This record gives sequence, C-alpha cells and structure tokens, in this order.
Amino acid sequence: MRKKQNRVIPGFGLTMGITVTTLSLLILLPLASVLIRSFDQTPAEFWQTITRSNVIGAFRTSILCALLAAAINCVFGLILAWILVRYDFPGKRLMDGMIELPFALPTAVAGITLTKMYSDQGVLGQALNRIGIQGSYTRVGLVIALVFLGFPFVVRSFNPVLQKLPPSCDDAALTLGASKSFTFRHVILPELTPALLTGFGLALARGIGEYGSVTYISGNSAKNGTQVVSYVIMQKLNSGSADYVGAASIALVLLAISFLLMFFLNLVQWLAARRTR
Repeated sequence: MRKKQNRVIPGFGLTMGITVTTLSLLILLPLASVLIRSFDQTPAEFWQTITRSNVIGAFRTSILCALLAAAINCVFGLILAWILVRYDFPGKRLMDGMIELPFALPTAVAGITLTKMYSDQGVLGQALNRIGIQGSYTRVGLVIALVFLGFPFVVRSFNPVLQKLPPSCDDAALTLGASKSFTFRHVILPELTPALLTGFGLALARGIGEYGSVTYISGNSAKNGTQVVSYVIMQKLNSGSADYVGAASIALVLLAISFLLMFFLNLVQWLAARRTR
C-alpha cells in the first residue's frame, strides 16, 4: 500500500480547481470576450477592418520596431547579465536593482520622460541631432522606448542560466586551445539559447502591444509611419461612435500574432533545450 504523502499545499484536486478557476476568470474569459465581440460583424466587414491602410501600417510599425528593440536588448542584455554574474565591483547591487525600474515605473511616465530627453531640446536629443538623427516623434524614438521596456525581460532571462554555468566550462575550452570566439559560439551560446529565445520572445510580445510609453515619443503619425497598433485600437474606442467591434477585431489579430509568436518561440526553445540535454 502506497504511503500517503503530507503536502504543505492542498491536494491535487483542490489546487487544480483553484488554478483553473483563477486562469479562467483572469485570462481566458477576457480573451474570449474579445473573440466573441469581433464576431458581431460579417467576415467581409472583419477583413475590411483589419486590412485598412492605417491598420496595416500600424501593425508593420509595431512589429518591425518591436523586433529591432528585442534584438538590441538581446545583445546588450547578455553583456549586462554577464557582467553582473561573472564580476564583482562597487555598486553591483545598485545596478542590479536599477534593472527592475522599467517594471515599477508607470509606462506613461516613462514615455513622457523619454520624449523630453530625446526631443530637440533634450540632452540626448541634441546629441543625436548633431549626427543627423531625430529622436522623439520618429521610429527611432519608438525603438528607444521599446528597448527601455524590454530590457529587464532579457537580463532576467539570462541571469539564472549564467549563474548555473560555471566559469570552468569556458576556461577548459580556452585551456584546450579554443579561441574566445569559438568558445562563445560552441560552449557558451548553446547553453544560453533557450534563455535568449525566452527573453527575445517576452520583449517582442511586450513591444508589439505596448501603448503607454510609445504614445508620446512616437508621435502617432500615420503619414510618418509612427502610428502603433495599440493606438489605433484606443482611437477607435475613444471616437465619437466608439467602434467597439472594430477595436475588438484589431485586438483579435494582435492576440493571434502574440499567441503564434509565443508558441513558435516556445517550440524552438524546447527543441534547443532538448538538443542541449
């Protein structure tokens, strides 16, 4: 007879019931309401709504800028995570804590601050103007805001993996005559690939649907190609007639893109982790 195990948390049935109920109330039902509301129109009307020129342009801007920002975050996030894990220096704890600021800072406050700093009168904006780059109210400013928001996701994805990866691994490769680039590509990078994909996916998904921080710094100009898809949704909701059905249709496409993106990245991450093991 199998001995009954004492558990701190209640049994599987009660725990699973609470989990499913919480998941349904907080996530599944709100997402289902978006799907149901978008069905209040015919397929032809749905297609007409999501294929308008301003909607397609907004999707293009959001996806491309989010991709670029996520790629930038992967490069510099790995560098910062490597420094925080492998080196000890004064102010290390302070720097490690400052990484969490984009999580705690309201996105609207971040957007206003970045817009001021990268405007023509701002300190960083004036420096960019000297080399012919305009910060605020352009796609450059949009990418800067998304880099600011997605940076913590990438760094925190790398941290636990680097902590478990002993320095002796790369030291052994260097001792055996491997170059630094060979060691990074064939010893370190395969171990970091799942974390890299996780951080990239989280930063990308956050960037595609971001609203608060990009509203000010992008300028939201359809003519200049700086209008993001989240702003188009809010524009429909705040219009005089309040086009809820149109907003739900665009939100449904955005939801499908995010879902497919996360599914693909999780699949690649699983395959990479399986190959590494």
